[in-house]
Amino acid sequence: MKPLRRHVVEGADRTKTIESLQACLVDLIDLALQGKQAHWNVVGPNFRAVHLQLDEIIESARAASDEVAERIVTLGEPAEGRAAAVAAASRIDEFPAGLHSVSTVVTHVADRLEQTIAGLRKAIDAVEKTDPISQDLLIGVSATLEKHLWMVQAQEG
Repeated sequence: MKPLRRHVVEGADRTKTIESLQACLVDLIDLALQGKQAHWNVVGPNFRAVHLQLDEIIESARAASDEVAERIVTLGEPAEGRAAAVAAASRIDEFPAGLHSVSTVVTHVADRLEQTIAGLRKAIDAVEKTDPISQDLLIGVSATLEKHLWMVQAQEG
């Protein structure tokens, strides 16, 4: 398939932008997958509320990963979201196996949200001068995840 010939961002700026977006993409995919792992394996008091809250976080992460992937392709490169690539490149800690109490899940999910947001903020800084459209996209994703983080942390007591 023929790649796009004209790009709105060119040269080193394009490369830097795509690398930053790709790093965020794998983190967002991993966040959604780990959210599902937590969703399936949370037990204990307030199970239902956390179970449903995890679905909201997963939905946001999936929607964000789709937007970020489409931005990468808009810039003329393929987005990489295959399982092996995500496992190799994700910057967030692996979710532990097994069943977990609500309080443990809340802490693990908050940690992973913080790690994902840190990666997004790094990318926001990196693309500030190279591509304001990508920066705006990443700011919006970060704002959504920061709201989820606030709501998760409110349960840590």
